[in-house]
Amino acid sequence: MPPILPDFSNSVKLKYVKLGYQYLVNHILTLTLIPIMAGIFLEVLHLGPDEILKLWTSLHFDLVQILCSSFLIIFIATVYFMSKPRTVFLVDYACFKPPVTCRVPFSTFMEHSRLILSNNPKSVEFQMRILERSGLGEETCLPPAIHYIPPNPTMEAARGEAELVIFSAMDALFEKTGLKPKDIDILIVNCSLFSPTPSLSAMVINKYKLRSNIRSFNLSGMGCSAGVISIDLARDLLQVHPNSNAVVVSTEIITPNYYQGKERAMLLPNCLFRMGGAALLLSNRKSERRRAKYRLVHVVRTHKGSDDKAYRCVFEEEDKEGKVGISLSKDLMAIAGEALKSNITTMGPLVLPASEQLLFLLTLIGRKIVNPKWKPYIPDFKQAFEHFCIHAGGRAVIDELQKNLQLSAEHCEASRMTLHRFGNTSSSSLWYELGYIEAKGRMRKGDRVWQIAFGSGFKCNSAVWKCNRNIETPSEGPWADCIDRYPVHIPEVVKL
Repeated sequence: MPPILPDFSNSVKLKYVKLGYQYLVNHILTLTLIPIMAGIFLEVLHLGPDEILKLWTSLHFDLVQILCSSFLIIFIATVYFMSKPRTVFLVDYACFKPPVTCRVPFSTFMEHSRLILSNNPKSVEFQMRILERSGLGEETCLPPAIHYIPPNPTMEAARGEAELVIFSAMDALFEKTGLKPKDIDILIVNCSLFSPTPSLSAMVINKYKLRSNIRSFNLSGMGCSAGVISIDLARDLLQVHPNSNAVVVSTEIITPNYYQGKERAMLLPNCLFRMGGAALLLSNRKSERRRAKYRLVHVVRTHKGSDDKAYRCVFEEEDKEGKVGISLSKDLMAIAGEALKSNITTMGPLVLPASEQLLFLLTLIGRKIVNPKWKPYIPDFKQAFEHFCIHAGGRAVIDELQKNLQLSAEHCEASRMTLHRFGNTSSSSLWYELGYIEAKGRMRKGDRVWQIAFGSGFKCNSAVWKCNRNIETPSEGPWADCIDRYPVHIPEVVKL
């Protein structure tokens, strides 16, 4: 019997070799400069004070040279500071916590489905199978209009949900930050599927009597990644408007979009999407530097809309009976994987340490020149980030990203627990996940956070934040009354 070889991948010695390699490559400049500086210092010591003085007196400087040199230094410094982008801070944020009266346990959801789809037991069974494997818990919430049998998705009910979610999140943000409505310079509201007239941003302006010269934007139809798009828009606006505050509101209004037909591809969102929303305060004011929680480092956006399959993989349309719903394609996960690949190709050089970039480059060259069958090297993004906020779009989305990025269970914990407690809250899910990390007391000064979101079109968008200060465990917020119960074990299948 041949001897069993040791598992080199788990070898402790190999682990230390990799750590040594990473330290060597990431600090190559420092390790090179230290011996050079030490050699120069020793050489200067050998010269002696007389020779150093003679060397100094041999240098001749006249007034014109000094003035020109001074002007050049001042000019270069001025150009540098003028061209340097303004730092954008995330001062604080607040997430909407749905009232307990909106809670939808599995039993309630299935009872409603049986009554609404009484003539179509196969659709009821399909929803039950999806719910069993969804990763959702018993405390997710749907708006009041969906609790009726049959649901009552009127315009008035949709506006009522929008006011409840957005105004609750805004009020919480005002309380946390001490921000006054008149101090808001920029307002951005994103909601993909509910776009009334007047807009939701106008609704906020009317409620809080914001200034007449406020710069307001209302983004719709951009899917679950619209929150990161709003951050990108706010960042661009803050670059050209100094000393400004920007409020971003991310939500999805469920009421008018609850599908009451029997097409399976359109029934899927009913099982996953739930109430949620978040409001956040961004600022470029230097006075906010000390109290701000995070600093925005990068935003990377990827759009695959030029491909027909990607464009139609999340599509709002009518079924054969004329009922409107959101159709999710079977190719969704494959398209999301391609979008993620494009996104991290751009993100990698911005965030990865030199050791990971070098390994990726060497593997790429090896596949091109030596052997095309070599397994491609997947960069270790755990070297670049301490925390990951993966859009809680569903269990399959989180599983796929965990596998592709080789993340641990702890790295995906915030995403899975957010999906379990609140469901898929669309663009606001990233903020519930960040709130979970803070509620667990894991966020420290200098920690880096990667937010990844997917949206219709098809888009994959990323935002990178750096923690600006040690963050204390919050006493309020959506996780305050339940964080001690988490993390919970989520079985593969919950029998209903």
